[in-house]
Amino acid sequence: MFKVYILYSKSIDRYYIGYTSDILTERLRRHNSNHKGFTGKIGDWEIIYTEDYTFKEDATKREREIKNWKSRKKIELLISSGK
Repeated sequence: MFKVYILYSKSIDRYYIGYTSDILTERLRRHNSNHKGFTGKIGDWEIIYTEDYTFKEDATKREREIKNWKSRKKIELLISSGK
């Protein structure tokens, strides 16, 4: 099972889109830990949206699709629709 997820940080008012086969709570813990990379410096990420996929290829395709939108409005519409 794979999950596409969207995180939100209130402190920087930004979204982060990713996918994982890990348990989401563990993945979130790693995002909120101090590490190199975009999410490692913040520490207040929260999961606000998820989608489930059986195959990794489908999850990576969907992650790329959402990232390629480059539209905050479109991401927020997806989150509010809950789909």
